[in-house]
Amino acid sequence: QVQLVDSGGGLVQAGGSLRLSCAASGGTFSFYAMGWFRQAPGKEREFVAAISWSGGSTYNTDSVKDRFTISRENAKNTVYLQMNSLKPEDTAVYYCAAAPSTSRIRSRDVAYWGQGTQITVSS
Repeated sequence: QVQLVDSGGGLVQAGGSLRLSCAASGGTFSFYAMGWFRQAPGKEREFVAAISWSGGSTYNTDSVKDRFTISRENAKNTVYLQMNSLKPEDTAVYYCAAAPSTSRIRSRDVAYWGQGTQITVSS
């Protein structure tokens, strides 16, 4: 059983930056692909980014390309989401996710979820 704890959320002005962290415990972190999803009020949870177990492959949804970067440190059992040039439409609860592969994350076939962290971007 893997536990994921998201952190790093907060309130930021448009154009600002934040870095989210997700710390994993209870399993072999390096066996899992990791990802980030977000859910805005009244909307479905959507895929944001994914990274392979080695970190060699990453995927972003089109709306965050060139602004968000996913990375991981297997030695620290942690995955990150660096968010730059934030926009009000990025406001959502962001969730960390783990799955055996990036393809499963991208298809929302997630094995484990973090508890979520709120990002609010003011205009």
